[in-house]
Amino acid sequence: MTLPASLPDRITIREVGARDGLQAEAPITVDQRLELLDALLIAGVTHLEVAAFVSPKAVPSMAGAAEVVAGLGAPEGVVRAALVPNVRGAELALAAGVDELTVTISASGVYNERNVKMTIDESVEAIAAVCVLAADAGVPVDAVISCAFGSPYEGDIKPAEVSLLRQRLLALGAAAITLADTTGMATPRRIQEVLALTGTDVGLHLHETRGTGLVNAYAGLLAGVRRFDTSVGGLGGSPFAAGAAGNVATEELVALCDDLGVSTGIGIDELIEAALLVQGFVGHPVPSRVAKVGPRSRRA
Repeated sequence: MTLPASLPDRITIREVGARDGLQAEAPITVDQRLELLDALLIAGVTHLEVAAFVSPKAVPSMAGAAEVVAGLGAPEGVVRAALVPNVRGAELALAAGVDELTVTISASGVYNERNVKMTIDESVEAIAAVCVLAADAGVPVDAVISCAFGSPYEGDIKPAEVSLLRQRLLALGAAAITLADTTGMATPRRIQEVLALTGTDVGLHLHETRGTGLVNAYAGLLAGVRRFDTSVGGLGGSPFAAGAAGNVATEELVALCDDLGVSTGIGIDELIEAALLVQGFVGHPVPSRVAKVGPRSRRA
């Protein structure tokens, strides 16, 4: 398969800061989470992962997920996604009225066991049940394959295994697949090797553990990927892998795309304001460099 080496006119960004970005932080209030989401809407973000419907004992920072969804309401033209770990989480998220469910499964068996205490096959079964429930409700499911570019426990994962897992998830009824570099193992070479088998009709969820997140996003852009997960301020990181760093910062990808002439529909100045807002909420500097110094240029 030969991948295209051209830039798109436009990409879609799913902003995951309110979930992935905050899940490893000390809990902030529901009102603060809503203030962050409002700031992201003002910036022009139209696809938001707003919460996770998980046990508040397991992830205290995600307590009050239904209250977050209710407080946000249903802004016109905005997709509100929620992470769910199982059928019970899906039931709660659907009752709250979300527009999209996200589920996770790892291409790394060891990581999957540590993350969700299940084998890959057991996770496939759990996702199948969520897909049935979501289909009945008319809500799409995005299945996120973590460690798609390598595992901190097993090293490289064969691209063929990632492609096969993608096919299994689509067969279950997943509407979309996102490939996640959960612990920062990806390089542009690995991005190309995996996309050569999975195709480019996938999302990319990238992390900055080894400082390659943004260059991997650029490699994805050149290859033909048009969907990206990013987190305001660059917050985030897996609690199940030592040294895992935050997501690619939304404002850093937007600044890059602005300079390249790739439309995101998101305003960089308003986005930086949102990053500084969440910085105040979490009580420490955010990793984003663009949030600190601004973009090199601003396109009209």
